Amino acid sequence: MAVRPGKKLGLILAGALLASATALPLHAQTETVTPEAAPAAAPTTNEQDLATVEASLDLSQERIDQLKAEIAELEGDRTKQNAALIAAAQRVKLAEIEVADVEDRLSELIVSELEVRGRLDGADAEIANVLAALERISLNPPPALIVDPDDALGSARSAILIAAIAPQLRAKADAVTADLKALTDIKTAALAEEATLKANHSVLEEEQLRIATLIAARKQGISVRTAELDAEVQEAVALAARATTLKELVDALSSRVNSVSTAAAASDASNDPNAIQLSPEAVHLALSNSARTEPGIPFSAAKGYLTIPANGTNVVNYGSSDGFGGISHGISLVTRADAQVVSPADGWVLYKGPYLNYGQIIILNTGQSYTTLLAGLDSVTVDIGQFVQMGEPLGTMGSRTSGRTVTTNAGNDQPTLYIELRHNNQPVDPTGWWAANQQTG
Repeated sequence: MAVRPGKKLGLILAGALLASATALPLHAQTETVTPEAAPAAAPTTNEQDLATVEASLDLSQERIDQLKAEIAELEGDRTKQNAALIAAAQRVKLAEIEVADVEDRLSELIVSELEVRGRLDGADAEIANVLAALERISLNPPPALIVDPDDALGSARSAILIAAIAPQLRAKADAVTADLKALTDIKTAALAEEATLKANHSVLEEEQLRIATLIAARKQGISVRTAELDAEVQEAVALAARATTLKELVDALSSRVNSVSTAAAASDASNDPNAIQLSPEAVHLALSNSARTEPGIPFSAAKGYLTIPANGTNVVNYGSSDGFGGISHGISLVTRADAQVVSPADGWVLYKGPYLNYGQIIILNTGQSYTTLLAGLDSVTVDIGQFVQMGEPLGTMGSRTSGRTVTTNAGNDQPTLYIELRHNNQPVDPTGWWAANQQTG
């Protein structure tokens, strides 16, 4: 069986981060045109990563070339690249849902098959006797073999016995026939589900290659990091190294952001979170603008519109036991292995990387003194300071729980994403914040 597509993407995009060049809200990202053509050189990290992705896919070279040509047409158009990236992430999300549904149906078919085979295997001798008896009766032997003229009573008893046994034999034969037909139907259904599963895995491969190529393309042409920006990133990493709790880390990062003049800080000072009212039409219109470089709507107005970061089953709710003797300040989703993780809202990346025993984490500044924390990822494809739009890919989960994020009956065999909203660094119950057509499990 081919390597799981999601895992391929996780292996590839880790290298893509080395070539990234993004900016904090204080510094605008600038596109540059190289004044003179660069001499021929060895392939870049991005090119090597994409070549590795292509070599691991089951897609035809013709289809790979078509995808690359489609993305090449978007070169330099950041708005179209953003829109294509979010659309591809949505298709991955839908394919993951379908894959999970197909796997559930296949599991049910497997259980049904085992039940039918168990009935058939446990009745081998009985089936053989039933079929043999029915075969003899079906020959319609001469009456002389069944009826003895000198023993009318015995003949009557024989007739009664045959009359009593025949319906039972027929019922058993019908049951066997029904089980055999059920087995055939199960096999037919399983083949159909496997075809659907294969088709969805192809979609995942195709869209994940598209995402990998788009991420690499977007990072081309962005100016090299300035010394000032490098200092900002190093300071964020240093804060993470010193912070002993998530609350302390979020507080330190938020204080640093609020100490400079940013679009988000200006928004905090000029908006009353409780006074903002936007119509659904206005919200959708604002979020449909793929050219935006700051939150399309104030975060407080986004309640009921946030995107679930990953497909999964909600195993820990806000306010319930976290499994470690405390109370959960967020929710935990058990996801598929290598599941895609997207941004739940517009915002800037305050921090990304490993933290304590939480695995890879991402902290987003979503404006109005709100932050969003995602923990338990295996790989991250965004950088500190980068502005991300709602629904944009942020990274992927691993094949098992990464970090001490949650304790469930499933143990640590399944990857778990921890999601936490904060306002003024105080936990916020995320209930009611998600878009109505989404589920957390």
